[in-house]
Amino acid sequence: MPQLTVRNLSDDVYTRLKDRARINHRSLEAEVRAILEAGVRPDRRASVERALAIRDSLVGRYTGDPVREIREDRER
Repeated sequence: MPQLTVRNLSDDVYTRLKDRARINHRSLEAEVRAILEAGVRPDRRASVERALAIRDSLVGRYTGDPVREIREDRER
């Protein structure tokens, strides 16, 4: 598994990370990993907005009646 080294953290940032890890009952390393994972997780709101934009762009493209087409296909 890849490793990452972060150099030149200020004492204040390091202390706040340690405090946050303690509050969340994690090691410092686990806390930093959780922060990084949350930071790169896909944004749900952006995904929903993108899906809505795609849906809106498809409005009016299909003019058929899917119920009728399925019935006709079943009758064949």
